[in-house]
Amino acid sequence: MRALVGERLQRVHLTWFVEYAEWLSDAPVVVDFGAERLEITHWKFDELSLTWNTIDPYGRSAWDWGDPAEPSPLRWRQDVYPELSAMEGQVLQDVELLQSVSRDMAGRMVALGFVFPRGRFTVFNALDENGIEFVEPDSSYRRHSLTG
Repeated sequence: MRALVGERLQRVHLTWFVEYAEWLSDAPVVVDFGAERLEITHWKFDELSLTWNTIDPYGRSAWDWGDPAEPSPLRWRQDVYPELSAMEGQVLQDVELLQSVSRDMAGRMVALGFVFPRGRFTVFNALDENGIEFVEPDSSYRRHSLTG
């Protein structure tokens, strides 16, 4: 992930559930830097999956179900959050591993923070799904910068 620092963010792709007009937060968050795509998925209370370049967010969603001849109820979207769209084209300054230090069930969770010149976003475990926030991490996280 450290190699992403200095790269320009192209888009953040989210799976959109068309019928309900909402983000399917169980699906991976795809952070697209052009040549590299980081795919982030949180599940259960303490599990995090990071994969690279396995998802094509420009094609049909792999999360389809039902009859393949029917239109998919899912679409990739890049415009769900204006805050994410505002970071497109900016150069990544830092990636942070954010370790929860709370004493409750969140105490084992790890989040990923992406820091840009004009904004930041964090992909965190929202109790068995992904969550996204756009503020500085609070004191319940111990921050580990990957730039040093």
